[in-house]
Order: sequence, then C-alpha cells, then structure tokens
Amino acid sequence: MNSYIKILLSSLVTLFPVINPIGTAFILNPFFENVAKKDQRKIAQKVAIYAFLLCLVTLLAGQYILELFGVTVPVVQLAGGILIAKMGWDLTKDDDEKPKVEIAPTNSFDHLKNKLFYPITFPMTTGAGTISVLLTLSAHNKGTTYVQSLINMSAILVAVVGICILIYIFYSSTTRIVSHWGSTERNVVNKITAFLIFAYGLEIASNGVFNLIKNFGH
Repeated sequence: MNSYIKILLSSLVTLFPVINPIGTAFILNPFFENVAKKDQRKIAQKVAIYAFLLCLVTLLAGQYILELFGVTVPVVQLAGGILIAKMGWDLTKDDDEKPKVEIAPTNSFDHLKNKLFYPITFPMTTGAGTISVLLTLSAHNKGTTYVQSLINMSAILVAVVGICILIYIFYSSTTRIVSHWGSTERNVVNKITAFLIFAYGLEIASNGVFNLIKNFGH
C-alpha cells in the first residue's frame, strides 16, 4: 500500500507541472471566448476525456506505437513544439493581420468540436512533454511481476484521472473568471498568453533538439 501511494503521489507531482491545467486553461481562453456556459462544460468534458484516453494509450502502447513508426520521443517533442509555437505566433497577430476567414458570431460546441482533439487536447493540453513523462513513469515503475506491474500502472492511471478532473474544473470555469475583466484587460491577457504559447512551443522544440543531439552523441 505504501508503494502504491508513493507511485500515485509521485505521478501527480510529476504530471501536474507538465500538463498545468490551471495555466493551460488561461492560455486556451482565446479559443473559448463567447462560448455559452453549457457548451463550455461540454468542451471541458470532451477535452478531459480525450486527455485521459491519450494518456491511457500512451501508458499501454505508446512505446510500441513510436517504435512501429520509427519515431523517437525527441522527434515528437520537436514536431509538437513547432506546432505549438506556430499557433502562438498566429495568436500574437492583430486582427487586421490575421487571415480573413468567416467565423460564427458566437462560438459553440459545434463550431469548436473539430479543434477539441487537435490542437486543444494535443498538443496544447497533453503534448510531447506528457508523453515523455508517462513513458518514463511506466518504465520506472515496472514491477518484478505482471501483477505488480498492473498495480503500479493503476496508480499512475489514478493520478491521470485526478489531473483530468482538474482539467475539467478549470477549463469549464476560466472564461467566467476572465469575463469579469474589461475588453482591454482581456486583450492584454490574450496577447500575453499567445506569447507564452509561442515560448512554450520553443521550449519543447529546443528540448527535442537537445535530446536528439544527446542521443546522437551516444
């Protein structure tokens, strides 16, 4: 039991700063502007479910999938980082610089449903960093027997469930917090979060480059 609790707590402590449901909720706020409350709850629920399924697949078969396609974690980090940085760069542009596209006057679940897995769940919420951490936790907590490995894996999954609950809570409530701010404050926050998305993408990409060089040296 002590070992189970230790793995559960260490998984929570390791996953929380990587996924960061609080900070990511504010970063993703521009996607949720003008969304009705009931639709935002649906969006938060879907993202939490997608995040759990992505983590589950990573734990159970992530290493095998990467090996099947001949892809390494550093390459996933580099590609995911580039995609995140591009999204951040696009969000930093002023409205008159952005491509003119026809959008609905009010966002809705139907309007955003094609974006719920990509880019909102992956790579923004659970990206290359999450995959890397989960693969590391899985390898580090592999038991001496099959039963022990399953027990250890269940502890990691409980931690994932806890993180996904936090994702739902913060993703469904952040817009209500921001709505109390004026348009100027919201614009400032959106610009800052766009920059943070860009910087976060560069950080992930640079880690991928560093790990590629490190692996190449070996």
